[in-house]
Amino acid sequence: MHGKVLKPFHQYRRVVVLTGSGISAESGLKTFRDNDGLWENHRVEDVATPEAFERDPAMVHRFYNMRRAQLLGGVEPNLAHLALAQFERAFDGEFLLVTQNVDNLHERAGSQNVIHMHGELLSAKCAACEKQWACSVDLSVNSVCEQCGTQGQVRPDIVWFGEIPYCMREIKHTLRDSDLFVSIGTSGVVYPAAGFVREAEYAGATCVELNLEHTGNPHFHHSFTGAASTLVPQYFS
Repeated sequence: MHGKVLKPFHQYRRVVVLTGSGISAESGLKTFRDNDGLWENHRVEDVATPEAFERDPAMVHRFYNMRRAQLLGGVEPNLAHLALAQFERAFDGEFLLVTQNVDNLHERAGSQNVIHMHGELLSAKCAACEKQWACSVDLSVNSVCEQCGTQGQVRPDIVWFGEIPYCMREIKHTLRDSDLFVSIGTSGVVYPAAGFVREAEYAGATCVELNLEHTGNPHFHHSFTGAASTLVPQYFS
């Protein structure tokens, strides 16, 4: 990034930030999908759909148990997470952080107003009664719902392919009132998140992309390339 190209932050009143896997990758968490199209050596269809859970719940549980263990095994927030949390504390306007990530690194860095649109690894959900609760232990086909007592219907609280992301109404309402939208570490190809920049632009917001490489999305007014741990502290300083 070469200098400031935008007006000072005090002229913004409503800031929305979207983060993707690129911001967590620098903390050691694997990104959503490797170059070979596999998700940690699994096909997405085998571990990230309701049909996969119905077909082989034991395998799905093993997959997410490993991911949860990795998150709890010493992974720490990086400078990008910390910079966003610091900005939120200092900013005197409205701030919303929407993340596509299912880890808790934003919260551990100190971010307060966070929406996990794709769910959270440290949360469980009952497919029978929709109860959600904090969960940091392994799940299995023998897990029992805390509310309805049903066995075998407890699943990771993750939004899988074919399911509707969380809090979409709140996110879209905030985007339509925003005057700055910043996308960090996301390819911008998975909807509905890929459409957020268009909604923000239509609302008159300045739209900024911080990513390892340019996505070529014409709705961004400014695009900076580099590692999130470098770009984010520079941009939000």
